[in-house]
Amino acid sequence: MWRLPKGSDFAVALAKGHLASTGVSYDDMHRPIIAIVNSWNDIVPGHVPLKQVSSWVRDGVLMAGGLPLEFNTIALCDGIAQGNAGMRYSLPSRELIADSIEIMVSGHGIFDGIVFVTACDKITPAMLMAAMRLDLPCIFVTGGPMNHMETNSCRKRIREAYLAGEVDERDLVTGGLGFYSGPGVCPFFGTANTMLVAAEALGLALPNSSTIPFGLAERVYSCRDAGKRVVELVTNGVRPSRIATREAYINAIRVLVALGGSLNALLHLPAIAAEHGVDVDWVDFDELSRTTPLLAALVPSGPHSAVDLHRAGGVPAVLNQLSPVLSEGALTVAGLTIGQIAESAPVKNPEVIHAFADPVHSQGGIAVLTGSLAPDGALIKTAALTDEDYVFSGPAAVFDDEAECTQAILGGRVADGSAIVIRYQGPVGGPGMPELHLITEVAARVKDSVVITDGRYSGATGGPAIGYVSPEAQGGGAIAIVKDGDIIDVDVPNRRLDLCVHREELQARRSAWSAPEKTDVSGFLGTYASSIGSARTGARRIFGKQCD
Repeated sequence: MWRLPKGSDFAVALAKGHLASTGVSYDDMHRPIIAIVNSWNDIVPGHVPLKQVSSWVRDGVLMAGGLPLEFNTIALCDGIAQGNAGMRYSLPSRELIADSIEIMVSGHGIFDGIVFVTACDKITPAMLMAAMRLDLPCIFVTGGPMNHMETNSCRKRIREAYLAGEVDERDLVTGGLGFYSGPGVCPFFGTANTMLVAAEALGLALPNSSTIPFGLAERVYSCRDAGKRVVELVTNGVRPSRIATREAYINAIRVLVALGGSLNALLHLPAIAAEHGVDVDWVDFDELSRTTPLLAALVPSGPHSAVDLHRAGGVPAVLNQLSPVLSEGALTVAGLTIGQIAESAPVKNPEVIHAFADPVHSQGGIAVLTGSLAPDGALIKTAALTDEDYVFSGPAAVFDDEAECTQAILGGRVADGSAIVIRYQGPVGGPGMPELHLITEVAARVKDSVVITDGRYSGATGGPAIGYVSPEAQGGGAIAIVKDGDIIDVDVPNRRLDLCVHREELQARRSAWSAPEKTDVSGFLGTYASSIGSARTGARRIFGKQCD
């Protein structure tokens, strides 16, 4: 508390005077001071409930004798930004959110602990980065997923009907409310739920808390318990660096590949781990996916939602089934080990969470491909593939722009069996590495095709979609010199992604290539593009990097 050097009593007293001006009494200033870092706003469905969530957390902090002081950070909705220029800001917002939290906490120097109130795609990773950077006792809470009324298949049918011109915009919007039923995290197992589950599997959220749907009394109790628990963590000096060890990251990765989590986790977990010197690499994901069975078929890779996962026992029940391969001694904010949590959490619905010995698939839901088209790697969600999707060979149809590609497909100018390549979408080339989820929905019209990009995908993306190709096109990666008609081979079982062009021809193309000038990049995106690293290392900021 009041982390100022000795001899700064006068400065501390003046700081307390400013805090008193906000209405905090002098006597309360000697309690453990807990930052409530809230990402509430009126725009993002997952964040709308968070004002209520933080009030329940504050109750818990007060009950335990702490002093809660709240501040907000930003949150961008990937759904609203999808398919337009706004998507370029989504991944970059991760760095901005983490930095803003560091500024508020370190700049004021008054906090003993933190409760991170979070929900959606880049916000949870950003808060996890800040948690590791600050290393103060902390805990994560969320509002939970929407309690959907209909299945995801109903949502898909109405979107397909709209693309076919069979329903109008009003029908599309109102019809979607069956699945996207109201405030809360989108109920499919996309990046939002993936990273909330990751926080719990890392041990930084209370057991079973990440998947409780919004609107249940269970959610209220869990948030209050988190507020109480963070004060105990402060009292006992339990910091996230004691919990989020390499063994804890390995546990979290096993949970994510067992659930077919979002590929964006391969951007976020390495970046989070790097904040406190823990090495997490794409190789870890691929190796663990080979030795961890897929235990659940969650949307978009199957029929079940995050709500269904919760009803089946949530993360603790998944840990229960994964116990043969977990580091069971890993600590958690609950004061229990991962093994203790797993031991007391049987599966409630084996149709949703399969037994370790009777999995959906013998391997997990993520694969890392390498080859001449992606020397540093590319990612594919194997949980979303059919048996026919594991091997592909076909001619490239190349685009430097998502909108151009969309128009070509809708205009019937992309042949069946094509490898649809969309480049200059990487962290620098985007800039911001936009998601290309909408193009995968449109590309479903091109039979027997695959989409390949140096951009990324939404956790909602299904089917044969290869992304995160590294090095990216803007940096001179092989994807920059692909031409229409080049044969591209995909071999998922052998983890290969190859451009079938003679070496001499590739060398000639590379000699003639130069990076295109980005004339429409300024402000925050310009700063981001000049300092960000490869997707291969988590699209992390590289200090000292010079603008090209």
